[in-house]
Formats: sequence, structure tokens, C-alpha cells
Amino acid sequence: MSNQRQQKPTLTGQRFKTRKRDEKERFDPTQFQESIVQGLNQTGTDLEAVAKFLDASGAKLDYRRYAETLFDILVAGGMLAPGGTLSDDVTCTEVCLFKAQEDMETMQAYAQVFNKLIRRYKYLEKGFEEEIKKLLLFLKGFTESERNKLAMLTGILLANGNVSASILSSLFNENLVKEGVSASFAVKLFKSWLSEKDINSLAASLRKVGMDSRLMELFPANKRSCEHFSKYFTDAGLKELSDFARNQQSIGARKELQKELQEQMSRGDPLKDIIAYVREEIKKNNISEQTMIGLIWSSVMSSVEWNKKEELVTEQAIKHLKQYSPLLKAFTSQGLSELTLLLKIQEYCYDNIHFMKAFQKIVVLLYKADVLSEEAILKWHNEARLAKGKSVFLEQMKKFVEWLKNAEEESESEEDEAD
Repeated sequence: MSNQRQQKPTLTGQRFKTRKRDEKERFDPTQFQESIVQGLNQTGTDLEAVAKFLDASGAKLDYRRYAETLFDILVAGGMLAPGGTLSDDVTCTEVCLFKAQEDMETMQAYAQVFNKLIRRYKYLEKGFEEEIKKLLLFLKGFTESERNKLAMLTGILLANGNVSASILSSLFNENLVKEGVSASFAVKLFKSWLSEKDINSLAASLRKVGMDSRLMELFPANKRSCEHFSKYFTDAGLKELSDFARNQQSIGARKELQKELQEQMSRGDPLKDIIAYVREEIKKNNISEQTMIGLIWSSVMSSVEWNKKEELVTEQAIKHLKQYSPLLKAFTSQGLSELTLLLKIQEYCYDNIHFMKAFQKIVVLLYKADVLSEEAILKWHNEARLAKGKSVFLEQMKKFVEWLKNAEEESESEEDEAD
């Protein structure tokens, strides 16, 4: 009995040892590299043949496990050590991006090789993005020509949606930024991108991953200004990118301004302090009065919790706007600003269904408070209104507009009599 009991663990141990799923294959990128390098050397520089070889090899070689090694070889000719230098102890190939000709046509052909490979083996997609991120961090280890080729390729891949613009975060690495590597690489990359797609497409890709507001980070903190960015990229022949960045900076400043305005209103700060703050911001950020009145209107209307009942919301709006009419008046000194405000009111009342019946009452209130002039209201009525809710609002304004016209005629006839 005791013998049988002692044998059990031994038998069980033997059974587990022979299970194939418990046998771990040793990680050996060197052998994988030799297979890929040998195949690439046989295909030569014919990139069609390279694509076919890579397609067929995926069935025999473990791309999933050795994705990083595979991409290192296709870009640099062999496995890369940390920092971007080639590992000394392995065979390398000349059939790679870094040894190719430095022109857009060749880079487009290489982009096709990567594109075909990833379309065929979808699981390589994430690994490829990680590879590009890593290569961008290794830029200091590459020659100028290698950086140029990588920048051109990355621009093409970004333009065609093969990689996400989030990879650009690698360029914000402190050392790369400090030495100016990031900015000069970005010039080549964006030129390549814009040779494939227009600025709107580029902007949409950047916005999608929140990169549109981070472009200034390509420069050290002491040079992180809109002026420096604009001059750098305009001098490099990328004026449309510098215009885009300037616009983004302006949008960012406006968002911050609107947030601050709402906070000041919520705190109940005195109107004279809010007016002084807005005047300072107009000066500092070079914002036009028309833009500013739009921001003020949005802030005023966002600073309160509105009643959900239509019959009560008008009364609430009138009371609220009466309080803030001096603020609105301070920034409608021009006819165009008054018209901008009128269009903002129309848009707001149309977009917020509970306010549909409040439009006329709001306009009359602001007319009485000297925020809106009869000229601006008549211009809006006759030609400058929006299509949004036009018939409803024109009907609401009918009697008031008639009254304004009669008042205007009376004052004209009085002037004539005086003459």
C-alpha cells in the first residue's frame, strides 16, 4: 500500500512533463532575424518581391512574437539596441528603409510594403504603432538622412491613416525637444503629410487624439510661443501649419477666457471687474469685439440653471439679462458687434426649444437697455438674419419692427420740419 502511495506523485509528474502546451518555446529573435534577413537579401531591392516574401513568411515565422524584430529589420536592416544603434552580433540587410533612396517616391513604395503587411496580418497593427513611437524616441541615434527618410515615411503613414497621430507624443521627449531634433523632424514629417493630404485632413487627425493643442511642445519651454512657432514653420515653408497652430492657440485662449468669465459670473463678481478683465483679454489676445460679444453671450447664458418650463424661462431670462445688460453694452460699441449679438440670440433661441418664444422679449429688453440699436435690429430684420427659425422670429418681431420704422419716420419728419 505504501509503495502505491509513493508512486502516485511520480506518475503524475511524468504525465505533466509530456504535455506540449506546458513546454515554453525559447524566445530567440536572432534566429528569426536570420530568416528574415536571408529572405530580404534574396529578394533584393524589388519592393513588390519584398511584400510577397513578407506575406508568405507570415505563415512560417512567428510575426506575432517577433513583431518588434521584424519592424526593426524593415526600417534599419537589423535589430536595434536601446538608443537606436544596430546590434553588433547579428547579420544585417541592405534591403531596408534606412538604406533606400531619400525621395518621396521610394518612401511611398515603402509605406505600401508596411500597409500590405499590416492588412494581411492585422495583429501587427498595434506593434507597428509601438515601433514608430520607439523609433521617434531613438532619433538622436540616427543619421540626418535616416531621420529624413523616417520623417517622410511617418508623414505618409499618418496621411493615409496607417498609424494614429498619437505617435507624435514621442516627439515631446525632453531631450529631443531641447536639442531641436523634434522641431526639425516635425518639419519634414508635416511636409510629407501635406504632400499627401490637405491641412483640413491633417487638422482632423490631430484633433481626434488631442494633438492639435500640443504642437507648441515641439519647442523648449522658453520658446513655446505662438510667434516663435509661426516664424519657425513659416520659414520652413509650412505657413498653413503655422496658421492652423495660431488658430488653435486662439481657440484655446477663448475657451479659457469663457471658462474664467463663467466662474466670475457664478461667484457674483462686480460687473465693473468683469468688464475690466474682458478689456484686458481683448488687448492681450488681440480678440475682436465681434468675437468677444459672442463669448460673453455664451458665458452669460451658461452661468445659470434654466427652468424647464417654457412659460417660466422667458421671465427668468429677462431678469438674468437685465442684470448683465451693462456687460453686453460695454462690448457692442460697433454696429457689427450688435448684429453679431443678434445672430447669437437667434441661434440660441432656436437651438434651445424653451427659448423659441422668448426671442422678441430678449431683443426688446436689450433695445431698451441701449445694447441693441434700431439700425442693427432693422438690418437683422431686412437682410442679415439666419435661416434658423426665421419665419417664427420674424413673426414675433413684426409689431416691434413696425413700431421702430414708424418711430424712425416720425423722427425724420421732425428733423425735416426743424430744417
